[in-house]
Amino acid sequence: MNRAVVVGVDPSEPNRAAVDWAADEASRRRADLRLVHARSGAAGPVEAQQLDREWTRVAADHPEVTVAAELVDGAPREALLTAAADAALLVLGARGAGGFPRLLVGSTSLHAAAHAACPVVVVHHDAATGGDGGVVVGVEGRDEEGPVLAYAFEAARRQSLPLTVVHAWSYPLVLGPGHEVPPVYEEGHVEAEHERLLTEALAGWRERFPDVAVTATAVRSGSAKELVSASAGHALVVVGRRGEPSGPFGRLGSTSQAVVQYARCPVAVVPV
Repeated sequence: MNRAVVVGVDPSEPNRAAVDWAADEASRRRADLRLVHARSGAAGPVEAQQLDREWTRVAADHPEVTVAAELVDGAPREALLTAAADAALLVLGARGAGGFPRLLVGSTSLHAAAHAACPVVVVHHDAATGGDGGVVVGVEGRDEEGPVLAYAFEAARRQSLPLTVVHAWSYPLVLGPGHEVPPVYEEGHVEAEHERLLTEALAGWRERFPDVAVTATAVRSGSAKELVSASAGHALVVVGRRGEPSGPFGRLGSTSQAVVQYARCPVAVVPV
């Protein structure tokens, strides 16, 4: 049996965009769906009734999905991570428990994206459906990016969408006397090297997923800028989770943070 899709819910103001996205994904995966609300204290009757109404709505809209609604004890950050410990996927709205209109550093959603054992999808209420332009994935060309590419290819196949693989690169800077100056490069050689990295990163993936139409592009640009720009009109952006494990956001690096906050479609953050 497929592991469940878990979605965080705030019964006082149900995050319908995230819940609906999670329900659609559970249907595509043929997996169960768990609606989870984390409570720091006892749940009041109104809160419980609203969670029950959300369960009723989702179950009616997706009769093919087994839906469960759960009230779990604890602060939202840790309670949601615990609830999703054995899940296939954790889905959260960008507002989180703090009620912010956009995702902010330190929010429940950003914390979960940095620390969850499973992939996390963050859904902004104003970018829930994305578009039909397909799935976008950012790669650096490292050996350990297999889980990121696997998630992106599988997501594209499940939705019968094309996949765009983006490798953004820039010239490294060296320190001069009081200035940062680019060293002298043969531009064609540098570009060719990054094209080679991208080709190697995709080696074997097209053969494993012959039904996914793939476009690969190596572009001289900032990774976050390119992926946020590419998110417009697309159904999903996929990024890897990497960074210093001792940092404030675990292994969630600066590019992934920026994409999670500013992408114009749902964002999947995949542990590597």
